[in-house]
Amino acid sequence: MNWKLKKKYASLGDEEKGRIKKVWGAHYAAVLAYPNYYRIGMTNLGFQSVYKIFNDQPSFLCERVFLPEPGEKAEFTGPAELLSLENQKPVNEFAILAFSLSFENDYPHVLELLELAGIPLLSAERDIRQPLVIGGGIAATLNPEPLADFFDLFILGEAEESLPIFTRIYEDACRASLGRRDMLIRTQKELPQAYVPSLYKIKYTAESRIEKIGAVLPGLPRKIKINPIKNINAFSTGEVISAPRTEMADMYLLEVNRGCPRRCRFCAAGFVYQPARFRSYEQIAASVDRGLQIKKKIGLVGTAVSDHPELKKICEYILTKNGRAGIGSLRVDQIDENISGLLRANGIETVALAPEAGSQRLRDLLRKGISEDDIMRAAELLIENEIHNLRLYFMIGLPSEEEEDIDAIINLARKIQHNALQHSHGKRKFRSITLSINQFIPKPATPLQWCALADVNSVGKKIRKIVAAFGREKQFRVIHDVPKWNYVQALLSLGDRRVGEILLAVHNLQGNWSQALKEVNVNADFYVYREKKLDEILPWDIIKTEVAKEKLVKEYQKVHKEISLSFKPTL
Repeated sequence: MNWKLKKKYASLGDEEKGRIKKVWGAHYAAVLAYPNYYRIGMTNLGFQSVYKIFNDQPSFLCERVFLPEPGEKAEFTGPAELLSLENQKPVNEFAILAFSLSFENDYPHVLELLELAGIPLLSAERDIRQPLVIGGGIAATLNPEPLADFFDLFILGEAEESLPIFTRIYEDACRASLGRRDMLIRTQKELPQAYVPSLYKIKYTAESRIEKIGAVLPGLPRKIKINPIKNINAFSTGEVISAPRTEMADMYLLEVNRGCPRRCRFCAAGFVYQPARFRSYEQIAASVDRGLQIKKKIGLVGTAVSDHPELKKICEYILTKNGRAGIGSLRVDQIDENISGLLRANGIETVALAPEAGSQRLRDLLRKGISEDDIMRAAELLIENEIHNLRLYFMIGLPSEEEEDIDAIINLARKIQHNALQHSHGKRKFRSITLSINQFIPKPATPLQWCALADVNSVGKKIRKIVAAFGREKQFRVIHDVPKWNYVQALLSLGDRRVGEILLAVHNLQGNWSQALKEVNVNADFYVYREKKLDEILPWDIIKTEVAKEKLVKEYQKVHKEISLSFKPTL
């Protein structure tokens, strides 16, 4: 046992407020893993919520584990030395290993953590001596298939109602001395949001498309139904553990909504977590009171924070309590005199806006519902209220994108800068615009799920053009993804079970994606660069969300019609 690591983890725990530490040996033991570093994982409210839900069950204890920092890996002297934070117990001694999966690019870390814990990577190679490996989170909910061979069970969708049901099924199964397979069969039958990959078989056509997804036993559900929680006021989702060594250490994080009423065509939040739900002012105010006992800044988190009908009232309440509000990003058309004034009063110096596209044609195609006038007006209001740093989010590689659409991004950014300088004349000087350039990646459960990823080499040229346009201007900063990792993300977003072979090869080759793609007899381009047919079975079609596939098809057909009309020659 590595005593240096144990001492480090114990010291980390002493810095935290709110950690839950139960007596080892008196409960069913679960360890919750975030497949990235501690400083990142501890800012994830979903991760913290699952930690609390597990520990709220009287018969369970839940501890945490994260991807070791690069310097920590050198401290591992042998297998199975991955330790939990709370009791510094080896991960392979827990009954359950649960992964919180938010981002596809973290999938290789899942295999790394399993290996560090001394747990067989493939679920088919595990037995009762190893923990039950389960997964959940937005990435798995959209498409669990690339990870199917590595997980015993997925619990998809929102966890507040489904996870307690699972713990009761698990506890009853243990008392009845059920074997692992029988317990998983029972879970699949009794828990609507459960998905046991080994209980479903995939049949492929000669062209490598999916011909059929079927259960291997009678009585199992044909589809996994994602049931959104109707009353989110029945529980609160806020920071459980406050820790100093995190990305947002100065803020108490608090969720104000789920889902989104806008349904932008590229965004999964508007389709998977329907309907849009907003917590009541009263519940949020009570959570603010708790948060301000710990920190002076409240981070308001959600997929549509600026659409909350009482956002102004919430921000005013935080101010009356001598606190400050933090808001990640705001919809352009929700910024008015009141909101911009409240942002200034809360000491916010940087605001993020998401035009998403430079041209009106592409914004309409995405169904953003905003105009250039809306963007300019929002920027002017922010500058007038002495918010002198703007962050602008743009996507490139969108369907039907032309070179003039890239020029439109550059021109819009310059126009915002010009107006900002005019409106800050004689006041505190306008400081900066950060352009965050991200490649459009088709996501499951959205109307654009049938699209192909734009060629990453072409996208790279477009990024370089934007960077060059602002290269010598000190007020501009351009940040962007690395195109090759966008390819990987698309592969892991849109792939089926065969992509798991690539993941396994990447792990065995210590992260060498190029070599893995050459060695594995799976055509990655088939998933990434191919526009899917509307009548084909997609890997994630086993999952049934609130928005039927038929509605997504109709929306996608509208996209094609709008593209056709936008390029129709005029007489």
